[in-house]
Amino acid sequence: MYQLDHPWLLATLPLPILVWILLPAYRERLSAVRTPFFAALSSAAGLRPQRGAVVLRRTWLQWLVAPVAWALVVVALAGPQWVEPPIERIESARDLFVAVDISESMETRDFKTPDGKQLGRFDAARAVLDDFIARRRGDRIGLIVFGLGAYLQAPLTLDHDSCLELLHETRIGMAGSQTTIGDAIGLAIRLFEKSTAPQKVLILMTDGNDTGSRVPPLKAADIAAGKGITVYTIALGDPKATGGDIVDTKALQAIATRTGGTFYLATDRQRLSSIYRELDAIQKQTFKTMSYRPKRPLFHWPLGAAMALIAAYLVVETGVSALRRWRFA
Repeated sequence: MYQLDHPWLLATLPLPILVWILLPAYRERLSAVRTPFFAALSSAAGLRPQRGAVVLRRTWLQWLVAPVAWALVVVALAGPQWVEPPIERIESARDLFVAVDISESMETRDFKTPDGKQLGRFDAARAVLDDFIARRRGDRIGLIVFGLGAYLQAPLTLDHDSCLELLHETRIGMAGSQTTIGDAIGLAIRLFEKSTAPQKVLILMTDGNDTGSRVPPLKAADIAAGKGITVYTIALGDPKATGGDIVDTKALQAIATRTGGTFYLATDRQRLSSIYRELDAIQKQTFKTMSYRPKRPLFHWPLGAAMALIAAYLVVETGVSALRRWRFA
């Protein structure tokens, strides 16, 4: 929309009228010589006598151009501008990392869909994460994947579409065949060091069987708690499984407890979806939305129009005067 930066300047529009009414007319005194034989002297000199006081008459063009040019100058001084639609910038109050286990044990197909089909643990987790990340509009979200080692897949960002794209490009076994929960927590701690957000949250999703971390998971949890990081742990799969598919629920529960988080057990996709709904309710989004409206100054248009109008008037007046001199020459 259009608006004026200094609209109060429009009050000066009637100023020329007040000047014309209140101030006396301009007078100019000239020296003169009085002579009793003025008529004979002017006739001998070939001059045509005129009235002693001359009041210049304004033409209709002056009456038109002067007020229009003044109005255009005043409008230009008032600062007309075009205000663009508002642009919003979200300032996150929370940084959230999602650490996803992509070890070979996450390929176990023990998740049931509502229609009875069997899904792998990682496929079920990825499907639910799509909806969860898309809903966290005000959070900066990052993605960590871990197996034999822990790796940053997506840095903290408000570009959730890019984060989801990188999640979909992740494949089982990319990080090795083992599960290093402690290393995943340790990596999150290092990545959170540069964060200035008042809230730091790590959601750890795994089948819970640590098989070779350089940092013990509980030790990493203690360090995270000291750094003000809250860890929510989600155990995937059947807690009664044995061998390589075992789910160490006790370790995950201890990690969550030590950091002030919550432990969840997801045995099917429906339960996994409900866990993320609970996390939405617990970790409510708190963020600042800062907006500004870009402004484009437009003062040059009325100012240019005023200058063009005055220039056109001068050209016309000069042409008319020249034509008159030519006719009487």
